[in-house]
Amino acid sequence: MKLSIVSTLYRSTPFLEEFHGRVSGAAREIAGDDYEIILVNDGSPDHSLQMALQLQGNDSHLQIVDLSRNFGHHAAIVAGLENTRGDHVFLLDCDLEEQPEWLAMFVDKMRESKADVVYGVQQERVASPVSNLLGEAFWTSLNFMSNVRIPHNPMTCRLMTRQYVDSLMSIGDRVLYLAGVFAWAGFTQEPLALKKTPRPNTHKSTYSLSKKLLQVADSFSSFSVAPLSLIFSTGLLIWLGSLIYGLFLLIQKLINPEIVLSGFTSVMLSLWFLGGTIILFLGILGLYVAKIFNEVKRRPLYLVRNVYKGNQNDQPS
Repeated sequence: MKLSIVSTLYRSTPFLEEFHGRVSGAAREIAGDDYEIILVNDGSPDHSLQMALQLQGNDSHLQIVDLSRNFGHHAAIVAGLENTRGDHVFLLDCDLEEQPEWLAMFVDKMRESKADVVYGVQQERVASPVSNLLGEAFWTSLNFMSNVRIPHNPMTCRLMTRQYVDSLMSIGDRVLYLAGVFAWAGFTQEPLALKKTPRPNTHKSTYSLSKKLLQVADSFSSFSVAPLSLIFSTGLLIWLGSLIYGLFLLIQKLINPEIVLSGFTSVMLSLWFLGGTIILFLGILGLYVAKIFNEVKRRPLYLVRNVYKGNQNDQPS
């Protein structure tokens, strides 16, 4: 098969019919009739699954993967990628912020650069100024603390070769942060600067503040031990600082025995020393606990309820 297109469904009813029509047209222009569209229902609470099944009745190219519950956007993407068969895989969101017609631009960029991956980056962010500032601070901090260079402001949409996708699926991370995994996998990757279409005010993002904060935590825990190293370094600095300060007070006392050290000074010195020592030891233990934590969680990323293929929407596999 020449081309696979993957997208996820979560509260996607307002966009799905238009998305399907536009992405089908874009696929036919590139691959003729040799393509598949894979939609992953990520436990959507609306009628996204039912609408997708209706569309599938008239489109044998459409395949639907129905997850047993909401496992999150990144896990749903992996579920879609694992079901692809195409020589090239185009991934994008279905909310029409990312245009299906961009597929032709991705194909041209891949042919020109001979890259394994062409990924979209936001030419300019369409969120509020505060959100833009926090987003830039997040990407800067993540790259500062990680040994993997992750592009700023990446978009979901990307065109990937079969070899890259197969290699990506061999990664066994349980705490999954796809932007980091995409970059960590290596291969030749080329950015394509694009501008998202702002979502209408009536259609709010499904990424709530709590989900965004969880994603930030996942990103740092998956691709950086820098926070733990920072704890270790902080404890070491406080511990060394207390020793140096203690030596300074001792030298002062030896030079000038008449100096009377206040009780407050000695208490604070003891607190700094003990506090720094505790943080130092916790930091050392944390470095090992982080490794163990990332290895022992072996639950699957997602569970599949049904896979609907072609016109067999009444016969789940």
